[in-house]
Formats: sequence, C-alpha cells, structure tokens
Amino acid sequence: MHKPLRIAALVAACAVAGGALYGAGAATAGQSTANSTHEPYNIGLLVKDIDTYYGATLDSNGVYQASPDSPYAKDLAHIESAAERYIDKAARKAHHHGEKPAVVFDIDDTLLLSLDYEKKTNYTYNSTTWGDYVARADRPAVPGTPALVRYAESRGVEVFYNSGLKESQRSAAVENLKKTGADINLDAGHMFLKDAANPPSYLKDCATPGTWNCTTVQYKSGTRKHIEDLGYDIIANFGDQYSDLDGGYADKAYKLPNPTYFVS
Repeated sequence: MHKPLRIAALVAACAVAGGALYGAGAATAGQSTANSTHEPYNIGLLVKDIDTYYGATLDSNGVYQASPDSPYAKDLAHIESAAERYIDKAARKAHHHGEKPAVVFDIDDTLLLSLDYEKKTNYTYNSTTWGDYVARADRPAVPGTPALVRYAESRGVEVFYNSGLKESQRSAAVENLKKTGADINLDAGHMFLKDAANPPSYLKDCATPGTWNCTTVQYKSGTRKHIEDLGYDIIANFGDQYSDLDGGYADKAYKLPNPTYFVS
C-alpha cells in the first residue's frame, strides 16, 4: 500500500462513507461547537458510521468481518451485478470483432478486504505493521469480487491485476488470492506490482532503477496502457480508489466503496 492519508482521510471520507448514515449535515449540526462555522465532521461519529456501513463484527477468530447484510455488501452486490451484465455484453462484442477483451482489478480492498487492519490500527497506517499484515496472507475477500474475477474468465475475458503492493509482497498476495477463490492468472505476466528497484521500461518517464517518482495514477494508467499495448482491450477496470481508475486506458471504470482511507 501505499495509503499515506489515513486519519486525515477519515474526515474527507464522510462524503464517501456509505452515504454517511447519520447524514453529514445532521450529525455535524448536532455535535458542533457553538459559534463555529468550520468544525469538521466528528471523527468519533464517522467511525461509528463506518462500522455501521460495514456491519463490522468480530468473528470467532477475532477478525473483523463485513456483514453480508451490511450496506457495504449491498452496495457491492449492486455494482457487481451491473458489472457482470456489462462484461457479458462487452465480451460478446469484442469477440465478434476479433478483439481480445481484458479486465483489470486492483487488489487491496478491491479483492482483499483490509477492514481488520484498519479497525485494529485505529485507521492509521504504518509500513511495518502493514507489511506484517500482508505477509500473513489471510485477508478475507471483498464480498463478491473473487466471483467477478471468475465470471470474467468464464466469458473469455483475460484477467489482470494492477496493485500498489510491492514486488516483495508477491508471494503473499498470490497465496491470499488463492485462498479467496480468485485463483485466475496469478503469474507475473498478469499481476503487476510496484517494483521500485527494477521498474518496467514502460514507466521510464517516472521511474528508473532505484528511483520511483510515479504517482498512483501514473503507475496504474501506465500499466493499463502496457496491457493494451500487448493487444488487449480493457473493457473494465475495478478499484476502490479513484486513483486506481483515473488516467484512461479502460472502456469503463467501476469504483468500489471504501470509506476507510484515501489514496491520491
């Protein structure tokens, strides 16, 4: 990850967080300081909103899970259902014209849910604790997205992954994705991770060996351009951050909900 803007992003997230269930205006008005016209949304209430949105509960192993009946799960189901219909139609059209359709998935909080890490670190990011968490390779799936990976493959669509995880985290990412059922095209030719030591030549404008200056948008859009240069038409791109999706080189973008952090 990656995700440098954590607690500060919680305030910004109220505009994104599951419709902030209290309603940003009502909650802020009820909790604001007298005579203050600029007091931000109360962070304690926002965390409650986020918990409610996910239906965050500890399972028998002490891991925070998202409830299958939560607003989060319902939002995902709506997006995934629409995406399946689109993939089926776009794949048929691409094959009819002799094209090679592809889909691209981000990994963190697009396929693998990090809610347990966020809750237990109070929505703060630390590279050491995050690295340890990723290395355990036991994150649960984002509800429904591994099935979407398999659905795309069943329609003759090539599956790629475009992630901010480090190259050194590849084996853990592969192991974790296999556990969730997203066991499709997990080789190096389909899973693109951030390799600051030896960046690919197609990112030469912002990265050279040992020097990484790529923004998230440059890295992800540059990787998508590379995939299209291989002869594929990216019919759909999936991510939980707008920076996963911006920059072009995809016919359609699907933004999955994530009110816990923001990546510029």
